[in-house]
Amino acid sequence: MRFSVNIPNFGDFADPKAVAKVAVAAEQAGWDGLFVWDHVLHRKHAGLPFGDPWMLLTAAALATSRIRLGTLVTPVARRRPQQLARQVATLDAVSGGRVTFATGLGGPVEDEYESFGDATDPKVLAERLDEGLDLLQRYWSGEPVNHEGRHYRVRDVTLLPATVQRPRPPVWVAGFWPNRPPMRRAARWDGAVPLFTDARHGHVPPIEQVRDLVAYVRKQREDHADTPFEIVLGGATPGGDTAKTRDLLAPLAEAGATWWDERQLQTTEALHQLTPVLRRIEQGPPVL
Repeated sequence: MRFSVNIPNFGDFADPKAVAKVAVAAEQAGWDGLFVWDHVLHRKHAGLPFGDPWMLLTAAALATSRIRLGTLVTPVARRRPQQLARQVATLDAVSGGRVTFATGLGGPVEDEYESFGDATDPKVLAERLDEGLDLLQRYWSGEPVNHEGRHYRVRDVTLLPATVQRPRPPVWVAGFWPNRPPMRRAARWDGAVPLFTDARHGHVPPIEQVRDLVAYVRKQREDHADTPFEIVLGGATPGGDTAKTRDLLAPLAEAGATWWDERQLQTTEALHQLTPVLRRIEQGPPVL
């Protein structure tokens, strides 16, 4: 199991300097990754400043040399795939090939889509996500792209440079379990980032649900069983209590989880404050 730190792109973390500080602390303390939220509007956190996640991650990339970097998660459906492809490829170059691209439908849909007059039908957003992902991997290849789809059209476009990582950065897909369609989508890519209806942000997911999820994804990947695939879980662990943390995470690792994403509880202001996040980072990643 590898270990990452998760922060929002608002509050203290709207400042690229604060995100760079978090990234440096995480790398020095032995964490394996830093993941940033990708919101333009979240009314639950109204009144706070928001930063662009790709600018924030660029600051993190320039300040580090080892940890993986990415968003958790970027809603492809509310972005232009060609612009997003450029941003990811540029960050991959700046970081020396350390980007992980995580995506999903995003939300809250009322805030992020409806507020700007965009579509809100989950079926339409899912179609945009699938078509957009196909375009992204083609753009990242550096090869010519022609495309006639339901939502996007491309005529003889080649985006250079290609991504440093070949054939592309790893793609993880998020979704709420026990909803099956997002996990079927994830099974076609490189990793699943399940959220759980019974364990909100920051809470450790129920072990039985994790086992059910892993079994479902593995069944979807029977034809690719020999290809590496990540199961990314997250929550808040007691950094100063090694035994308690091991009791929480060891069963999840045994069930098939490959990443633990350390998060603050969404119901507290510590979620978007630098000091408590740094305090947890400096305690170091869990030890199993």
